[in-house]
Amino acid sequence: MLKNNWSREETIVAFNVYCKIPFKKSSKTNPTVIKYANIIGRSPSALNMKIGNLGRLDPELKKKGISGLINGSKLEEIIWDEFHGNWDDLAFESEKIILEFQGKDIENEVEIENFPEGKDKERLVKTRINQSFFRSSVLSAYNITCCITGMKIPELLIASHIIPWKENKERTNPQNGLCLNNLHDKAFDKGLITIDTDYNILISKYLLDYEKQKPDLYFSTFNKKKIILPDKFFPKKEFIEQHYSNFKTNEYN
Repeated sequence: MLKNNWSREETIVAFNVYCKIPFKKSSKTNPTVIKYANIIGRSPSALNMKIGNLGRLDPELKKKGISGLINGSKLEEIIWDEFHGNWDDLAFESEKIILEFQGKDIENEVEIENFPEGKDKERLVKTRINQSFFRSSVLSAYNITCCITGMKIPELLIASHIIPWKENKERTNPQNGLCLNNLHDKAFDKGLITIDTDYNILISKYLLDYEKQKPDLYFSTFNKKKIILPDKFFPKKEFIEQHYSNFKTNEYN
């Protein structure tokens, strides 16, 4: 028997899954698609089709000549317009809905020890949820690959904020993220490396001079090469410009 039309809640979950998996790897056999299809009571084929419908609305995919599926519903457009660019609310609401489908309470699912009750706890729960969503979205956009070195070891990869979490209202925005390994994430955070608006890697004079004395080639080999670009959620140029501006005294060669 065919199920009824998609609800708002189911469509929000589909948007969540759209953010969490590389678009080209979405299929009815993808384990993540299967997992969330089971949670919302839809077939993997139906959820995969919904992800394709959402893809047609993504301007970054259109720029790359990827159009997603042709047909779609008005509800998809409404959810896209509501949450694309409103990442904090998408992350928290979608994860809350996912848990509700499973009969779970979001506060009980986030591990918080020795923390006061009330609004402080609510705020921390939302922060934890949003941080997890940001990591999943950024790593999937880059196909779980360090955008500088090409490393593909998930345990050593970081969803690195271009503009630091504490300084930016768009901290959950996947376009404020780069997938980096631990070492290059630390160097980026300290401004020892940056990227320009053409997505070229810029290494500070300090690191280049250091590697002349001790040629480890962790950094200099990547100088002025382009990062590996994501499938979606291209890093915003205004964020890149701000990062460069914050550390321009580091002298990039």
